[in-house]
Amino acid sequence: MPELPEVEVVRRGLRDHVVGRHIAQVDVFHPRAIRRHVPGAVDFAARLVGHSFTDARRRGKYLWVDLSSGEAVLAHLGMSGQMLVQPVGAPDEKHLRVRVSFADDGPELRFVDQRTFGGLSVEGVTEVDGVSLPTPVAHIARDPMDPDFDPVAAVAALRRRRTEVKRALLDQTVVSGIGNIYADEALWLARLHWARPADGLSRAKAAELLTAATDVMDQALRAGGTSFDALYVNVNGQSGYFDRSLNAYGREGEPCPRCGRPIRREPFMNRSSFSCPRCQPHPPGFQL
Repeated sequence: MPELPEVEVVRRGLRDHVVGRHIAQVDVFHPRAIRRHVPGAVDFAARLVGHSFTDARRRGKYLWVDLSSGEAVLAHLGMSGQMLVQPVGAPDEKHLRVRVSFADDGPELRFVDQRTFGGLSVEGVTEVDGVSLPTPVAHIARDPMDPDFDPVAAVAALRRRRTEVKRALLDQTVVSGIGNIYADEALWLARLHWARPADGLSRAKAAELLTAATDVMDQALRAGGTSFDALYVNVNGQSGYFDRSLNAYGREGEPCPRCGRPIRREPFMNRSSFSCPRCQPHPPGFQL
């Protein structure tokens, strides 16, 4: 699923192409695309038509577009959701789920989702620490790229978790934005095995890990994100290319860029975790 860099790439595209525009029409082509909007398709369209998008924002992996009504359109990209900006009259995508047309007759906003795990919903907002957030994401912690991110508090929250360090990194209430890919990359940079207890890390090591996560996501953002197939794209349909720079994730059997030992793959939470057996040794007592 898309993580912070991929979502940020989409957010910037939405900011550049749809913010400030007046919504004229909304067409919902598949009910699953708005299943989180419980009142249904007619109500979803009515909440948008006649209003404008005022901002495109993100917290961690969560993306939304503010409406002039004071509500927000929350986008769950899921495994294959795409927010595309397309010229009026361009052929419909095979998996087009929602189309937003604008009063200026300029490019449309289209939500395309092959696997239909993603979706859109109109949400009320809640103020948290002086910031308005869609209510469903009000509990999400700040991410390392947030100007008000508090690294000291994040280190303390990480070290309070009585679980494996990777599981703690993926906990969006501890620090948001990090998913499976960038957790593995950060752990590789910090020379930590994913099963190390989070509450056993020193403050210095926990801070090093969060810095590594920030650095790798910043590098990925500059590369347009990580795209393993044609499903992760920006609003223009272009894929990112950070997958070419990954050191551990998805590199099973390939030499570690640091020491040359083959990267290993281990099961983790119904997924996989990739690490170097020499640079990231198992913690004492580790058993799969």
